[in-house]
Amino acid sequence: MPTLFVATGATQFGDYQDYPWTMGWQPTYQVEGSAYAKYILATKPTAKIAVIYQNDDSGKDYLKGFKNGLGEAHADMLVSAVGYEVSDPTVDSQIVTSQNSGADTLFMTGIPKFNAMGMRKVSDIGWKPTFFISSTGSSVATAVVPAGPEKCVGVMTCAYLKDPTDKQWADDAGYLEWLAFMKKFYPDGDLTDLNNVYGYSSAQTLIATLKQAGNDLSRQNIMAKATNLDLALPLLQPGTRITTSPTDYYPIKQVRLVRFDGKAWVPFGEVIGG
Repeated sequence: MPTLFVATGATQFGDYQDYPWTMGWQPTYQVEGSAYAKYILATKPTAKIAVIYQNDDSGKDYLKGFKNGLGEAHADMLVSAVGYEVSDPTVDSQIVTSQNSGADTLFMTGIPKFNAMGMRKVSDIGWKPTFFISSTGSSVATAVVPAGPEKCVGVMTCAYLKDPTDKQWADDAGYLEWLAFMKKFYPDGDLTDLNNVYGYSSAQTLIATLKQAGNDLSRQNIMAKATNLDLALPLLQPGTRITTSPTDYYPIKQVRLVRFDGKAWVPFGEVIGG
């Protein structure tokens, strides 16, 4: 049975040979990790980098992508890589270990709870690394606000969706369409939570797939349509498209870096491909 547009960036969900009926949706953790490494190489080639990762498949996927982005020639830029468990009460020790490694650049992966704790601790100890967090834990509502927005200024992550807290989209047709949808069908929903943009956009991908399938909703035909997509969704970042093929089960393969300015994640630079 087709399991389409799973809400994960785990690379294995695009393994069409071993899992031909399963497809993720968002950029993979490896694509995202690689994007940060590529940006660091281009802008800070002498950086000393520490990575703090969630000690599970997702965190290791991020770490692998980051290492791939650095490449063997620059592997020695990574001076520390420490993990944490989702049962840990804090990541304070991992932050201190990373600082003591001599790193001047930090990449942290995790869900909002842990990224929030990490951003707050880095600020509280007065450490000022070039700081990246994974997009999985970057929601303003669930990560930045709990950390304290003033403690997150300058932190970077990546985006492939338009952030509803970014005022540059206030008059954007796609944003206004989403806003009307939220007010009608989910009036109690948090308009600052990027997860509500995510759900809306992934649902649009499924709708497009089913429309293309027409009256033939057999499993085979649905997979045939899901693996032949080329869509520009209204809430994707400019320059980003949904594209798939029978040998490409990764719908989104581009990200754009964003930086928190105290109020919102502000995009900068060009789209980076995986």
